[in-house]
Amino acid sequence: MQSTAQLWLVYMMTDSPALLGIFGFASQIPILFLASLGGYVGDRYNRHRGVVWTQTTAMILSFVLAALTLIGAVRVWEIVLIAFFAGIVNAFDVPIRQAFLVQMVGKEDLPNAIALNSSIFNGARIVGPALAGFAIAWIGEGWCFFLERHQFSRCDYCAADDAAR
Repeated sequence: MQSTAQLWLVYMMTDSPALLGIFGFASQIPILFLASLGGYVGDRYNRHRGVVWTQTTAMILSFVLAALTLIGAVRVWEIVLIAFFAGIVNAFDVPIRQAFLVQMVGKEDLPNAIALNSSIFNGARIVGPALAGFAIAWIGEGWCFFLERHQFSRCDYCAADDAAR
């Protein structure tokens, strides 16, 4: 949802397809260079803390973007910078989350867990942009970012609740 809203906001602010490419580059280049480091961190350190850390960081980035957009102070360079930082977070989140999946379910249920995780991920790739389109049309980009922030806070609550057990 957030990526779609960011792309829409950049395009509405600039009317520039080139800046959409810069946005895409800024959000993906950290993954290219840092995903292996994220895998190292996921293999060597506490995966639960890694997931909580990355989700909290993503929530903060989403909140900053929501606040800047809602008060009307957002600039294109800020959107691109937040996308770059979100790319760094994703470079760590994805490998840590995948390693955490193995730790949570065990080897016997791993094929089913991988299939379910892939289904959820690919479903979100379809449903997320559609929901973002409706949210942008009904409540605007800033509130779309705010909704994304709440999605992260739910994940953090669930992860913290799981750790307490």
